[in-house]
Amino acid sequence: SHTTGKARCLLFRNRIYNETNIDSEFAKSIQSNCPSSGGGDNLSPLDDGSPVIFDNSYFKNLVNNKGLLHSDQALFNGSSMDSQVATYSENPITFYVDFANAMVKMGNLSVLTGTDGEIHTNCRKVN
Repeated sequence: SHTTGKARCLLFRNRIYNETNIDSEFAKSIQSNCPSSGGGDNLSPLDDGSPVIFDNSYFKNLVNNKGLLHSDQALFNGSSMDSQVATYSENPITFYVDFANAMVKMGNLSVLTGTDGEIHTNCRKVN
């Protein structure tokens, strides 16, 4: 789902200034909108190639070390996910089909209610 959308500078500042598995030109271009201090609410697109189009450009970015978030680039950084990212970067139809199937699967999940479920008061941690 990161093929569209934006992230706050606060969330990726460390990556563009301190990480080594990032394309240097890409990092420099993002740094112009995300200074090393301040500007934490400044936004940059998650998919620099086509920020408002639902396509496989996000995966092409990862293959080229242009993932904006550390957690995104981790998908293509010598992990078991590398082959999947490579497939999606090369074959948009496979990405579209798999994404559609995942959305249907998520839509079929039952809502947990009563003692079987929990509404988090803070989505970042268990109550």
